[in-house]
Amino acid sequence: MVVQERIPVLTYPQDQTQTQPHEPELQPTLGWFSAACIVAGSMVGSGIFIVSADIARTVGSAGLLMAIWLFSGLLTFLGASAYAKLAAYMPKAGGQYVFLKEAWGEIPAFLYGWSLLTVIQTGFLAAVAVAFTKFLGVLVPAISSEPISSVIPVSPQSLLAVGVLLVLTLYNCTGIKSGAILQNVFTTLKVLALVMLIVIGLAFGSQLWSGHINWSLTLPPAQAVKGDLLTLFAFASVGALFSADAWNYVTFIGGEVKEPSKNLPKALRWGTVTVVALYLLANLAYLNLLPLAQIQTAPEDRVATAAMDTVFPGAGVMLMASIILISTFGCLNGMLLAGARVFYAMAKDGLLFRKFAEVHPKTHSPNFSMWMQFIWASGLALSGTYGQLLDYIVFSTLVFYIVTMLGLIRLGRKIPEQVGMKTPLDYAIPVAYIAGAGFIAFFLLCGDFFTPNFAARFATDFYHTKFFTSIAGLGLTALGLPVYFAWKARKPAV
Repeated sequence: MVVQERIPVLTYPQDQTQTQPHEPELQPTLGWFSAACIVAGSMVGSGIFIVSADIARTVGSAGLLMAIWLFSGLLTFLGASAYAKLAAYMPKAGGQYVFLKEAWGEIPAFLYGWSLLTVIQTGFLAAVAVAFTKFLGVLVPAISSEPISSVIPVSPQSLLAVGVLLVLTLYNCTGIKSGAILQNVFTTLKVLALVMLIVIGLAFGSQLWSGHINWSLTLPPAQAVKGDLLTLFAFASVGALFSADAWNYVTFIGGEVKEPSKNLPKALRWGTVTVVALYLLANLAYLNLLPLAQIQTAPEDRVATAAMDTVFPGAGVMLMASIILISTFGCLNGMLLAGARVFYAMAKDGLLFRKFAEVHPKTHSPNFSMWMQFIWASGLALSGTYGQLLDYIVFSTLVFYIVTMLGLIRLGRKIPEQVGMKTPLDYAIPVAYIAGAGFIAFFLLCGDFFTPNFAARFATDFYHTKFFTSIAGLGLTALGLPVYFAWKARKPAV
């Protein structure tokens, strides 16, 4: 006899946690446009301006370069469309953490929150803050990446990165409405800047019309010796996919969006469609201005800078540095204001110190969570280890996305009306995402075994293989398990 498991139906958006009447709560103040700006603003950082160089080196043809960006863009849109259903059903602070908890229980949700706090959120903040200061160093050469001295082994760039995080944390502690206004301004500016880059690239270049571009979807001989098409395609897709990541951050602020069941799905779809379209057009602009060989060999992988330099010699470097500063600053703001809401939600569920759930009575912002996020991200920025940690967590991040999609399917089988899973197409969206993300995750874990001379690589460079970084990422995530059980075993707080 098979006993069908029943999942309790929760009514959202009402908060089910027990709170005292006098405790301040997060307030719904954002409309769909501000939410869409958080989606787009968090997605567009520095990746679109540099990642194409590595992709071009990996696959060796313009056709495959565009196919990878198209594949990653489609996968991003599918993910956002699936999350739109969950966000409409559960528009609460915490977003993906809440989705995982509802579908699978506390342990997967805690592990996600643990990974977000220790590496994913704080590591990305550190990485983007340092990227901001690196490009500021182009305009102000005194902002160096070299250590200040042997006594102070910290670079001016790292110190300034902490300063940028401090300023944005202080500003966002004044309330989400203030943070959203800043996000709206910088998202608008970065979209206009990308449009300008695209228009210049398509208007002043001639490569697209020359007939010399290799649009083939097969690997050139130079790349074929490195591995098969599927393996290299999956490896190259990681950069494009994570250049468009953080689209899910808007779900973290679900409790602060007006009419969330309508506005969150709208924001997710419009935000991701806008960014994916801009990314595809930006790559066409690069190909129109630069031969593929110049994209592959762009100094420090700054493809956008090399492209603009062909149109504005000398001034192109300064122009692109200014655009990337705007882009990374807006990305930082969006990630910083959204991420703290996950730690707030975990504390409301008793999975973090109660202090993380405190909301300022006037600004209605989870200020303690914001400051703890700042402290850990600053430590990573100063340590210089965040880049390696981020390499480790890429695989785990994909796994969390896949598990969330499986959770949507599971909820759809139990409570289809509530989560909007009524037709085969509704199920096709998360299934297609799982297939695409699973393809990348599989090759991240096992792809090294399909490359030539993998045994020699394992013997000489094991710690830099994708197999090792994927296993290490799972290990970092699994470290949350003893923390969870130790936390649950403590004496319940009053």
